[in-house]
Amino acid sequence: MPVFTHHVFICGNVREPGHKRGCCDPEGRQALKDAFKVALKKAGLGPLARANHAGCLDQCEHGPVVVVYPLGVWYGNVTAADVPRIVEKTILGGEILGDLQIADECLNNPRCPHRAGPTGG
Repeated sequence: MPVFTHHVFICGNVREPGHKRGCCDPEGRQALKDAFKVALKKAGLGPLARANHAGCLDQCEHGPVVVVYPLGVWYGNVTAADVPRIVEKTILGGEILGDLQIADECLNNPRCPHRAGPTGG
C-alpha cells in the first residue's frame, strides 16, 4: 500500500443553531467530507489522498473549515462547490487558493476580528 501524499481534514463539528461561534456542519451529515472523497477518487487520488472527518478545529468563525496536509493550508467558508477546485489546484497543483485561505494572523488567535463577530465577542 502506498503512503498517503495528502490528508484533508474537514471539520464536522456540530453546534446548536445560533451559537455565537458558528458551526461547520449544521446538518451533521458530513456532506463536505463526502464531496472530498468523491473528488479525490475522481481525480485518481483514492489510494494516495485521504479525506477525514475532524472534530472542532477551533476556527469556527471561518467555517466550514478544511486543512490540507502536508501543505498545512487552512481554508474557510468552504462549500461543496469549492471541493473540485481544491483537489485540482491545491492537492494536484500545490497552489494555495487565496480566496479560501484563512489568514495566518487569524489562526488560533482569540483577537482575530472574525472571532469578535458583529457584537464584539
